[in-house]
Amino acid sequence: MAATTEAQVERVRELVAAIPPGRVVTYGDIAAAAGLSSPRTVGWIMRTDSADLPWHRVISASGKPAPHLAQRQLRLLAAEGVPIVDGRVDLRATRWLQ
Repeated sequence: MAATTEAQVERVRELVAAIPPGRVVTYGDIAAAAGLSSPRTVGWIMRTDSADLPWHRVISASGKPAPHLAQRQLRLLAAEGVPIVDGRVDLRATRWLQ
């Protein structure tokens, strides 16, 4: 895998920063929009450089949050009006980029 460039990191950060309240995107949506080959790269960027971003609006394609973030992420999303059923975000209703 090629090294992630600063430009790619900044593009991911720009895309995440632009997600409106009450909407979500998947790691794959961000990867595609940023021209990255893998959603895993977006996950890595989010783990290392997203404290100042609305990180809670980025979710897996299954609609389920990461287990270690689940309660916090779902609470933040619910506060924005995102529909959640059985611990899963309703992507059809709230997906922003696709």
